[in-house]
Amino acid sequence: MNFNLNEAIELLERTPKTLELFLSGLSGNWLGCNEGEGTWNASEVVDHLIEADKNNWMPRLDCILQERESRAFPPFDRFAHLKNPDRPIEEKLEEFKAIRQNTVGRLINLAESGLDFEATGIHPEFGTVKARELISTWVVHDMTHINQIVRVMAKRYRSDVGPWSEYLGILK
Repeated sequence: MNFNLNEAIELLERTPKTLELFLSGLSGNWLGCNEGEGTWNASEVVDHLIEADKNNWMPRLDCILQERESRAFPPFDRFAHLKNPDRPIEEKLEEFKAIRQNTVGRLINLAESGLDFEATGIHPEFGTVKARELISTWVVHDMTHINQIVRVMAKRYRSDVGPWSEYLGILK
């Protein structure tokens, strides 16, 4: 088992800054490209991360700590962000940074007050899950979506790299 809260927090704190440095000031062509019907562009991924920080990670951790296994987690609509009106990426990144500071701050406070990482709750699909598994998933979720953004944007130039595509694993 590799879970370590301090290491998890290192990554959770960096995600907003990573996305801000990578996405701020880019043209709409970069921010709006996707992999086809039913896929998300970089801007939509940021919206999804905002939605997850608001309505997924901490509400579910709160449920574990308060309800234990007496009721399942509140539902999380993974596609709710697609109903939001579009706005400039800089606004989205600022909102994400503020929300993430709040959620990580709450996580740190819970840890300092003796968070039981082995406490369990009920996921509506997976059944019994542990607090440390939820926090670990939060970290890997961030990395998954950073990877997704980079992959989608790289594929925009798939046909432009010519024979070098053979050496560019991100395009495969």
